[in-house]
Amino acid sequence: MQKDSNKLKSGFISIIGRPNVGKSTFLNRVVGQKIAIMSDKPQTTRNKVQGVVTTDESQLIFIDTPGIHKPKHKLGDFMVKSARNTLKEVDVIMFMVNANEPIGGGDRFIIDLLENTKTPVFLIINKIDLVHPDDLLATITSYTEVYDFAEVVPLSALNGNNVERLMETLTKYLPEGPKYYPDDQVTDHPERFIISELIREKVLHLTREEIPHSVAVVIEKIERDEARGLVDVAATIIVERDSQKGIVIGKKGSLLKEIGTKARHDIEMLLGSKVFLELWVKVQKDWRNKSGQLREFGFREDEY
Repeated sequence: MQKDSNKLKSGFISIIGRPNVGKSTFLNRVVGQKIAIMSDKPQTTRNKVQGVVTTDESQLIFIDTPGIHKPKHKLGDFMVKSARNTLKEVDVIMFMVNANEPIGGGDRFIIDLLENTKTPVFLIINKIDLVHPDDLLATITSYTEVYDFAEVVPLSALNGNNVERLMETLTKYLPEGPKYYPDDQVTDHPERFIISELIREKVLHLTREEIPHSVAVVIEKIERDEARGLVDVAATIIVERDSQKGIVIGKKGSLLKEIGTKARHDIEMLLGSKVFLELWVKVQKDWRNKSGQLREFGFREDEY
């Protein structure tokens, strides 16, 4: 017997927090595949990433925002504005913090942003696998003393501990509503965006401290070659200085080749097809402070 579609619970959930608290790790876990890039460097997520989780009873649409931080350039301004704007358009706000770090100035700044919202706010204490259970209560108390959270949920996004309980609790707070996306859709971002993010992730991982967040990836071509049974992808990695270009390419092109090999594996998983990936590296000086280039590289303020 088919369920009454009118009884479906559906809604939008914003994940906010300081950089590097595990927002993307959580999103990828609940969606079941990589749609948000993960790095141990702060401010990895630049655009709002929507992940969709659909069950027989519910459809939860998660918005993983850039980490809220003090911006140092126009790209930073874009990221913080993007995160703040999501607070106005969702049914539940998940404020995620690290279990192994004390409450700090950045957390208090976010709590100040939440003061006037009427939206239910969940305190999500992530990385509980890194602390002793006895230490968790003090962390919870330090937050609940300064804000009246609708729910407090400790979890480990990496290991999956308590994630199912959180999903059940979130569903209770959502209104009855329509199914916004088809059952098999896990994100509203086009393949082009996700592919560019997968390549950028590999640049961040493999260059470590040598390359800060002055990297963008522009997809030049995605074409399916039926005769060869593969997808041709061409992309340009944008950096800000000539020295960074040399680092990304590596000795005799070795690092660029490794970036391509690792990125191709993830892109093949995403597309379900063999991929031929071509990468170039190009210098665009100080692109993070140029509005025209920010728009060209996909950071469009009017979409947020």
